[in-house]
Amino acid sequence: MATTKTQTKSGTAAKKSTAKNAMPESKFQKLFNDELKDIYWAEKNLVKALGKMAKAATSEELANAILDHQEQTKGHVERLEQVFEMLGQAPRAKKCEAMEGLIAEGQEVVDDTEEDTAVRDAGIIICSQKIEHYEIAAYGSLRTLAHVMGNDDVAAVLEQTLGEEKEADSLLTQIAESSINEEASAE
Repeated sequence: MATTKTQTKSGTAAKKSTAKNAMPESKFQKLFNDELKDIYWAEKNLVKALGKMAKAATSEELANAILDHQEQTKGHVERLEQVFEMLGQAPRAKKCEAMEGLIAEGQEVVDDTEEDTAVRDAGIIICSQKIEHYEIAAYGSLRTLAHVMGNDDVAAVLEQTLGEEKEADSLLTQIAESSINEEASAE
């Protein structure tokens, strides 16, 4: 009897999947797709911005953490391309106004602080964490929407990136609290 239930579930899942593909895109799916395009634009543009932030950092530890995250972000772009493929879509970006603003804010901090100072590093960390928090919100929301749509494979890919964004945020906090904030307050 258990075999019959499993077969029935599998058959039902296949029918639902086929029905989803045949149906016009729902408003919910459109929201998901728009948000996916938004974070794709954000990640692609962040790759460039992280290189500039790393060059502006005084602390070698901070610069290395940013460069490591830049490499990780390239992987996030590839994962998003994988998600598009899993959904049967070509990867497309939609300008992310929020990330554009966060990147601009980071550049402003670099421009408005003195070179080779812990104050600049503290500012870079603040801007970097704002970016991480935006990404955490975006990936967490996309993961949840994917689960609601019954697309657990996509949710799992998004969950992997979400975990990495949380780790990056935690590392930035650790770097700030280990020395940079104290040094900056003394300048």
